[in-house]
Amino acid sequence: MREPRVVVYSRHDCCLCDEALAEVEKARVDVPFEVRVVDVDSDPDLAARYGGEVPVIEVDGRKAFKYRVTRRELLRRLTRR
Repeated sequence: MREPRVVVYSRHDCCLCDEALAEVEKARVDVPFEVRVVDVDSDPDLAARYGGEVPVIEVDGRKAFKYRVTRRELLRRLTRR
């Protein structure tokens, strides 16, 4: 089975985004997975889609969390796939 793919849609100077990224990194200690961070302000379509909800975390292409995530919640989501 391949590693899960996690995408974090965020923006600069976003304290919730910083907190979410820290939790994602904590989860990587327990379960290996690929992480990609995307700045929603780099693309007008992304800004329109996610700008009001950041951070948004997708797991394997499906929206899993918005605004807040904990290491524990993310690990639970990753292990049930």
